[in-house]
Amino acid sequence: MTDPKKRADRWKAKYNLKRVNETLTDLREDMAARYEAAMNQLYAMEMKVKEVINAAGVSTSQYVPYLNFGRQLYKLSRQQFISGESLAMAAQVLLDKWAARGCDPKVLAKVRKDVFDVEPPKP
Repeated sequence: MTDPKKRADRWKAKYNLKRVNETLTDLREDMAARYEAAMNQLYAMEMKVKEVINAAGVSTSQYVPYLNFGRQLYKLSRQQFISGESLAMAAQVLLDKWAARGCDPKVLAKVRKDVFDVEPPKP
């Protein structure tokens, strides 16, 4: 182990709050723009899910679980390393999970297909 005083001094230099504040100030505008874009995409997805579940006749008191399914599927679909059949199998696992929690599997499948364009996995 290196000298504890030397380690502490390096940590203090590295985590200089003034420098961190300057860095975050420089990045803030771009960070805010990316956050706003992400929230707009999330909002658009939630509106599409609401359209699908409303058309299926789901009671508004039951919207939350379906929206949570949509949010989880949205997060899954945004991952860069998963697509195709792997995405379809993972989406099926989510569908089964929310069906076990009381959601209608037909409505969940419609959300999966109509909102996220994910087909059911191949047998």
